[in-house]
Amino acid sequence: MKLYITPASPYARMARIVVIEKGLESRVEIITAQTRLTNSQYYELNPSGRVPYLIRDDGVGLEESALICGYLDHLDGNPVFNLPAGEQGWEARRLEAMARSMLDGLTVWGREITRPKNEQSPTVIRHEADRSKRMADLWEHEIEDSLMRGALNMAQLTLACALGFQPRLPNFHWQPEHPKLCDWFGPIAARPSFAATVPPAHH
Repeated sequence: MKLYITPASPYARMARIVVIEKGLESRVEIITAQTRLTNSQYYELNPSGRVPYLIRDDGVGLEESALICGYLDHLDGNPVFNLPAGEQGWEARRLEAMARSMLDGLTVWGREITRPKNEQSPTVIRHEADRSKRMADLWEHEIEDSLMRGALNMAQLTLACALGFQPRLPNFHWQPEHPKLCDWFGPIAARPSFAATVPPAHH
């Protein structure tokens, strides 16, 4: 299988982490895609131009990080990132959606500051910076949820990739006022799968 990524994408990072956590390195080739370039050859493979994109052994392409993570997790018939049943399942979805909301905002902010200075929107940057502060405040409370402890799941993975997007956002200072989040993030950031996939710093 071929997994197309960009080193800075937190969505691609989620898929790369699942590859490592599931021990699939020998089955999945990681390829850096050329995105946001006119006439990139990558667009012939994936017209949307987004990452991650997984080409399965049968040649069928899958797009969208949650779908790819789920597919990779089920390959060995022993999924470990599956949602729990019943009420816990809805709670897991709620947390994952909240983490995804934070991550989506951070990536908009990150994209904005990579544009040429004269194309950047101070309004967008301020809006996303404010949102990130509100979301970090919310997570400082929500991190107590039992589903954010124990075995790694998609809610934890998504939140960790959001907090771990900091190298791309020099002004995203979530640590100082969020000691519980810091305590939670430390052990996850130290996992080999996370250490191997840290995004390059924004210059």
